[in-house]
Amino acid sequence: MKKKKLVVSNSIHQIQKRIFSTQFILIILLAVVLGGAGILINVRFETEKRDRNLQNISLAIASSPLLDDMVDGTGAGYLTEYFDSLQKSLGDIDAISIVSGDNVRLYHSNHDLIGTVYDGTLPIFEDNAFYAEDNDGPSGKQRRAYAAIYDQDGNYVGFVITVMLQESIKKETLQTLLIFFLITVVAVLMEMIISAELSESIKKKLHGYEPDVFSAMYQVRDNILESLAEGVVAIDKNGVLQFINTSAMKMLGCNEQSAEKDIVGQPLQTICDPSVFENTLSMGEKEFGAHEARLKNTNLLIDRIPIRKNNEIIGAVGILHNREEYIKLMEDLAGTRYLVDSMRANNHDFTNKLHVILGLLQMELYDKASAYIENITIVQRETISKIMSAISEPAVAALLIGKSARASELNVKFILEEGSVFSKSDNKIPVETLITVIGNLIDNAFDGMNEASGDFDKPKELLFGIYSKQGSLLITVNDTGVGIKEEDLKSVFRNGYSTKGEGRGTGLYQVKRMVENLGGEISLASQFGMGTSVTVSIGK
Repeated sequence: MKKKKLVVSNSIHQIQKRIFSTQFILIILLAVVLGGAGILINVRFETEKRDRNLQNISLAIASSPLLDDMVDGTGAGYLTEYFDSLQKSLGDIDAISIVSGDNVRLYHSNHDLIGTVYDGTLPIFEDNAFYAEDNDGPSGKQRRAYAAIYDQDGNYVGFVITVMLQESIKKETLQTLLIFFLITVVAVLMEMIISAELSESIKKKLHGYEPDVFSAMYQVRDNILESLAEGVVAIDKNGVLQFINTSAMKMLGCNEQSAEKDIVGQPLQTICDPSVFENTLSMGEKEFGAHEARLKNTNLLIDRIPIRKNNEIIGAVGILHNREEYIKLMEDLAGTRYLVDSMRANNHDFTNKLHVILGLLQMELYDKASAYIENITIVQRETISKIMSAISEPAVAALLIGKSARASELNVKFILEEGSVFSKSDNKIPVETLITVIGNLIDNAFDGMNEASGDFDKPKELLFGIYSKQGSLLITVNDTGVGIKEEDLKSVFRNGYSTKGEGRGTGLYQVKRMVENLGGEISLASQFGMGTSVTVSIGK
């Protein structure tokens, strides 16, 4: 027991590991994609925002009337203090520089540079009086914005530079990356918590099995149930269909156009009387081999088994059996009797012929013995050849050859009607059913002629005909037996009726049922003391 728990625990651990790894990979990929896109958008937005800010500040300073005093040299002292306080109040501006028309620095945030010659890249003002670019300055790599200074007469007298160092820009970018990284970490932690809850739920649902193993088990189960000849129907406690295989759909006469997925989930009354499982769901009793008249197909047997969970009935399973299959099995077992009878007939007939040949040899009638052997050989060969050429189905031909041997033992002349022909490709009648029908009809004819054994003057003949064409079949059996009395004709197809004693009377009843199940008809005509004629017609 402990070993089993260990295996289940390992399986659960594998499920958790798979879920964790899958979720982790997904969230990382999602974070990379969204983070990368977010960073690109954010960097672009911040760059545009930074340029606008630098340009607006430089333009505002260049447009200030205070610069007139700085340009003519009258207000350099107090304006230096003013611009120092302005630069400090602008947290995202690292430096401000004011350059005169002759390229002398009138002001710089680094006071050591005031009065020095500006030796950097000179701005080129065309349509706009301001713009931004990347450049190098005394403080290193930077992003700077230029704005032209004009006097009251509109003459160019210098320019203003506002600077943001690349180091500051990198710090802002790193802060953005850190924020996205923290978001990703939080998302991964949340996903891990959700994965733990999900794996715990899956653990209970899969009973510790791996998902792929569980899926394979379900597929194998489904294939097995679909391959069964028996019908399988499963319902829940409310009578709603949970499963039905193809065999059950055919047995219950479901529309061939319907699919299993269209029926599953529907009430049981969709396919049969819902009270079929009433006792099973209420009492929880098992029942096997019940003949249930409430099913659409009354020729069915059903096994009813309740489904329990924690001692509570949560549904039921019905296993449907076709009674005809059991009947066929009994007939197949009974068919061995025909085989034994045919072998015995052949044996007796062969022994009798050997006795005749031995007698002729002892009488030294060698020519007659030779002629007799040739004659019986020709007759036997002609009979077999005629049957084999007319009947292309080996099982049916073998049955008729056996019956002809049995007829020889009973001193009955077995005649295959002229024009008889049978091809299995002409129709879809099961060979087992056809053999049962033919065997019963011929055996009934033998029985009728045995009853007339006292009439030595009357010839014993059995004429058998079989004619097939595409989609149809005709079988005729005519005998010269004792016949059937007129008052008995109406009862010959009734189950259990027989004039031959108890335990008889099932052959013609079963033959009639089989023929009618195939959509055919069987008719019988008889004259007492003369013989009987039976005709089976299937198809057009």
